[in-house]
Amino acid sequence: MSRRRQRVPWVSYLLVLSGAVLMVVPFLDMVMTSFKGPGESGKLPYRFLPKGFDFGNYRAALDQLDLPVLFRNSVTATALITGSVLLTSSLAGYALAKLRFRGRDFIFRLVLATMMFPPFLFFIPHFLILVHWPLAGGNDSLGRGGSGLTVSIVALAMPFLVNGFGIFLMRQFMVSVPDEILEAARLDGAGEFTLWWRIVLPQTRPVLVTLALLTFVDAWNEYIWALLISTADPDVMTLPVGIQLLQDYVDPTRTMPVVMAALVLSILPVLALFLLLQKHYIRGVMLSGLK
Repeated sequence: MSRRRQRVPWVSYLLVLSGAVLMVVPFLDMVMTSFKGPGESGKLPYRFLPKGFDFGNYRAALDQLDLPVLFRNSVTATALITGSVLLTSSLAGYALAKLRFRGRDFIFRLVLATMMFPPFLFFIPHFLILVHWPLAGGNDSLGRGGSGLTVSIVALAMPFLVNGFGIFLMRQFMVSVPDEILEAARLDGAGEFTLWWRIVLPQTRPVLVTLALLTFVDAWNEYIWALLISTADPDVMTLPVGIQLLQDYVDPTRTMPVVMAALVLSILPVLALFLLLQKHYIRGVMLSGLK
């Protein structure tokens, strides 16, 4: 029995190591492919390492992509989405967790129901709403005659400003905040906004960081909606759309290495943010019960 107990941790370590290798190998393959020369990518037998490290793929990606504009659009849209999701999720989560009002449970069920539908299901209605937005993009007060908000960078963020999962996550964590602390603060004259800002938010910081990272990654990698908006106005094109269009302008023998080089450049902000907030993210995952 004792020998069996001693072997179990090693089996666990082996499973964790195997999972880590499966996660890291595609990333390393992307990096190695970004350094391959013309004709090396996709050639059989497959070579993981390049024959020589060709930095020309990165120069080609920078030459073909209007990188400052794409980065600006991606950063602006991602910042708007992340900031809005954190604000609305924390406020709604506090209301659903700590305030008593008629219809609270019904509203919470509606929030849960929104998580059952894929986001792209509502892209066409969202697009039509933006097209007919009153007094924007040449529209009159009835939303006719122009292009609405589809030619604005705000359009990239509009469908994602509120997140049902974020509200659910914040509500579930805020329920654990002791009511006695809030009641004592109310007796001292604190209002609901003060309770949310001064007491509840500091205790939910790890979960906020977790939600911020998840939202940031999803918004940064959004492709379908960004492609739809960029067809209306190419000036609001984001990095994922621009990288996809590289395949139409690059030498076919270097298409994949140049695309991989552009992908490496695009994930650097996400990687830097994760490494910076890694401690808070891991703590938030543990506290919120996510797997």
